[in-house]
Amino acid sequence: MTAETTEPEEYAAGPAERRREQHGWYFYDFACSVYSTSVVTVFLGPYLTSVARAAADSEGFVHPLGIPVRAGSLFAYAVSVSIVVAVLVMPLVGAVADRTGRKKPLLAAAAYLGATATAGMFFLSGDRYLLGAFLLIVANASLSVSMVLYNAFLPQIAEPDERDAVSSRGWAFGYTSGALVLVLNLVLYSGHDSFGLTEGMAVRICLASAGLWWGAFTLVPLARLRDRKAAGGQRHSAEGAVGGGWSQLRATLKDMRRHPLTLSFLLAYLIYNDGVQTVISQASIYGSEELGLDQTTLITAVLLVQVLAVAGALGMGRLARVYGAKRTILASLAIWTLILAAAYFLPADAPVFFYSLAAAIGLVLGGSQALSRSLFSHLVPRGKEAEYFSAYEMSDRGLSWLGPLVFGLAYQLTGSYRDAIISLVIFFGVGFVLLARVPVRRAVEEAGNPLPERI
Repeated sequence: MTAETTEPEEYAAGPAERRREQHGWYFYDFACSVYSTSVVTVFLGPYLTSVARAAADSEGFVHPLGIPVRAGSLFAYAVSVSIVVAVLVMPLVGAVADRTGRKKPLLAAAAYLGATATAGMFFLSGDRYLLGAFLLIVANASLSVSMVLYNAFLPQIAEPDERDAVSSRGWAFGYTSGALVLVLNLVLYSGHDSFGLTEGMAVRICLASAGLWWGAFTLVPLARLRDRKAAGGQRHSAEGAVGGGWSQLRATLKDMRRHPLTLSFLLAYLIYNDGVQTVISQASIYGSEELGLDQTTLITAVLLVQVLAVAGALGMGRLARVYGAKRTILASLAIWTLILAAAYFLPADAPVFFYSLAAAIGLVLGGSQALSRSLFSHLVPRGKEAEYFSAYEMSDRGLSWLGPLVFGLAYQLTGSYRDAIISLVIFFGVGFVLLARVPVRRAVEEAGNPLPERI
């Protein structure tokens, strides 16, 4: 298929309609990124760990379902379990979305289930570590499912040459909201005494407010995005789609074998993104437990990440227009490797060095994720967006259980978070090599899509 190929009517709306949908689409990043930032990255890891330690035995272990787990590993294990749950649900949801053509109702259901679980974290106190682990699993899995549907809109609302910019703006919206809410969190947490709150109550309010924010701003994309016809122009009933969901999943996996270059990209992305997701979810524990940094330092460091990630996402989007998305992503992976090496040698009780590392993470974080999403959108056969993005999301979050598991096991076996953090270098190194070997232009052509000017 050549670059002059005409897009079907259900994909190519006029410029004004596309902009309206794109602006609505950006706001789902604006809504849900607060969960990733305030809950996963900043507050829940250290807080859930403290709750687990309050319930631990004399040797520092808790026993969910009778299994001995070191209290310091509980958060990492819960993240892994949430991702396994998402793996079981995401492909089915993707198949149902494509068979019915109704992505919006499924997006709403996943978003509000996750938002409700997050708001419920207000009740996490005392020694209720099982409640905290359960709510984390539900919220994290719901976020992953919602992102399948959200990402599947990208090739339908943006022309091929627009996608790097549109995807990057979505991430920039997300980091903007994360920064804004973190400022409010910082004011509440650092001044909790003046507000008449205990430290624990301030954390619980910060956790719950992320759920309320997620739910409130999800209304914007639900109002502006529109569902398209199912592949082939025929909508199946929801009941029929659910009944045939697993057979459709098998057909999707079989179909993906016909696009080995798309699978090669997914494998590379699975590996390097596993490292990215683990760094994001475990950074606060590393800072608090290994480096001895207080919560205020962690919040301001993550705030720095959010501010610089906006510039980083937009800046790397511009670099992609000059050098192509693939080369820009490869450069970011090299920087990630250097960041982890520096993290291993960071001295304890030295906030300045931690801030420097946070600045470096911010500059590459948003861009590497945004460009990976837009690059993959070119490799998806038309009419199978939700199914293929379910596989992508399995790589993005769904199969990113290995990094947290390795991180948790490394700490459980060695008692050192430094040993845990350095183990993540291999994810970036292997991912770099695999991505470098993918001929992306040929992959786009074999998926039957028009080639953008640069990729």
